[in-house]
Amino acid sequence: MQNRNIILLVFIVIVLCFKVNQCTHLKGTFKSNEFFKFLVKFGFQKTDRHQADATHGYIFGNITSDQNFPVPVTFAVLQRPYFLKYYQNRVLYDKEEACKRMFSKISTHAYEGKCKPRGQDYLRRIPCPKGKLCLDEDKAWRVVKGHQFTYVIEDFKQPSFWYVSMVACYLNMTTCEWHHYEPPSRQYTIHYDLWLVNGNPNISSYNTLTYQFSFDRQNTLELYLLFWLCYMVLVPLQCHAVKTQKHPVTKLFTASLLLDFIALCLILIHTLKFALDGEGYPKLAMAGDIFDILSRTSFMLLLLLLAKGWAVTRLELSWKPLVFAIWLCYGIVHILLYVWNLTEVDIIEDIDEYQTWPGWLIIVFRSLIMVWFLYELRTTMLYEHNMQKLNFLLHFGASSLVWFIYLPILALIALHVSALWRFKLLLGITYSADCFAYCVMAHLLWPTRSEQYFLLKGPSSADIEELDEFNEAPHIVNNSYSSLSTMSSIEICRFDEAPKNKAVSA
Repeated sequence: MQNRNIILLVFIVIVLCFKVNQCTHLKGTFKSNEFFKFLVKFGFQKTDRHQADATHGYIFGNITSDQNFPVPVTFAVLQRPYFLKYYQNRVLYDKEEACKRMFSKISTHAYEGKCKPRGQDYLRRIPCPKGKLCLDEDKAWRVVKGHQFTYVIEDFKQPSFWYVSMVACYLNMTTCEWHHYEPPSRQYTIHYDLWLVNGNPNISSYNTLTYQFSFDRQNTLELYLLFWLCYMVLVPLQCHAVKTQKHPVTKLFTASLLLDFIALCLILIHTLKFALDGEGYPKLAMAGDIFDILSRTSFMLLLLLLAKGWAVTRLELSWKPLVFAIWLCYGIVHILLYVWNLTEVDIIEDIDEYQTWPGWLIIVFRSLIMVWFLYELRTTMLYEHNMQKLNFLLHFGASSLVWFIYLPILALIALHVSALWRFKLLLGITYSADCFAYCVMAHLLWPTRSEQYFLLKGPSSADIEELDEFNEAPHIVNNSYSSLSTMSSIEICRFDEAPKNKAVSA
C-alpha cells in the first residue's frame, strides 16, 4: 500500500510541474531567438444584434520592449481557417520560406495600410512604442483606455475560436513580401500583457460570470456551484453515517466521497478567482483534477469489492491481489491519460481526452472492468439466499451499471458535438453521473438500512469458514428457515433431557 501511495504522489508532482496556459489574462515574454510562440486559443461568443456593443469579444493589452528592434515582428489574431496553414508551416527549417508560406493565405485578407488597405484586422507590428499606441492603431477612440491596442471580435452567425500568437516575421513595406527577422548577436525581448474577454470592457454592465471565460467554458461556474451545494448536503450526512456505523464499506465510501468533494472545492476556488481576474489558480485546479481521479478509482474499488460480496455475504475476499492490481492499473492509466492530455494533445486540435488513443484505451479498460463486475455480482447473487441481501445487491448492481456505462456512451456522443459545446457537455454529464452514484450509494449504505445485510462483526477464522460453507450450501433456502430449524432442534433437545420420573408419575 505504501508503494502505491508513493507512485500516485510521484504522478501528482509530475502533473503539477506542467504549466498549462489557459488564462485570459496573459503575461510573459517573447525572445528574438524564438521563431514562433503560440499564446492562447479563445472562444468568442456570438454577437447579439440587439446588444452588439455589449456582446462583442475584445482582445486588448500592451506589448513593449526595452530594446529598439531594427524591424518589427508580428502579432497575429486569426480564425481557424487562416490559422491552420499558418501554424503548420512554422516547423519548416528554412525560416525565410516559412514566413512566406505562413502568410501566403493571410496576406490576401489581412489589412495593411500600404499593401492591403481593404483587408481584415488580423495583424499588429510589435513591439509597440512605450507609452504610445501600436503603429497599426489608426483609430485611437477604439482602443481600451490604458492599453496600446484593441481587437474587436464580431460574429453575428455563431461562436468561434480565435488563435493568438507571435512570430519573428516582418512585412517589407516596399515589396509587400514577408521575411524572417534574423536576430543579431544581441538578444531582444518583448514583454506582453494581454486580455481576452467576452463583453465590452468599457462598460460596467458585462456579465461577470461569462466575461473572463472562453465560450466553451462559460456557465461552468454555475455548474460547479450547483454540484457544490449538492455535496454540502450529502457530505455532512455521510460523515454522520460513518460515525454511527464504523464499518469498512462505509469508511471506504466516505473516503471516496470526501476526495470528490475536495476536488470540487479546489476547482471551484480556481474558477471563482478566474471569474475575477482571468488567471485563477491553475495548479490548484490541476490538484483538483488529480483528487477527482483518485475519487473515481476508489469508488470503482468499492464497487468491485461489493460485487464480490465482501462484508455482505462473506468476510474473506477471494482473489484479493487481482482486485487490487486491476484497481491500481486503472488509476495509473487514468492519471497517464490526464498527463497525456496536458502534454501531448495539441491545443490546436478540436479534440477532447477521449478522442485520443489513451482515451480509447481507458474506455475499453473501463468496459472490461464493467463486464467483470457484472460476472462477480451474478456469482455472488447465485450463492445468496437472504432476500434482504439479494434486494440490496439488485439495487446496487442497477445503479453501479449506470455509473460504469455512462462514460463509453458519452464519449461516442461527444464525437458528434462541436468543440465549442463539448467541454460543458462532458462536465455536466460526468458530474451528474458521479453525484447520482454517490447519492444512491449513500441511500443504500445508510446505517438503519445496511445493518440488515452487512456482516458487522468479524468472527473467528473457524466461524468464517463455517459461514462461507453455510452461505454456499445449495439446500439453504433463507435465513428465516435456518433460524426456525435451529429453534426446533433446541426444543427437541430440551424435551429429550426432561427427567424420566416426571413422565412416569404423570
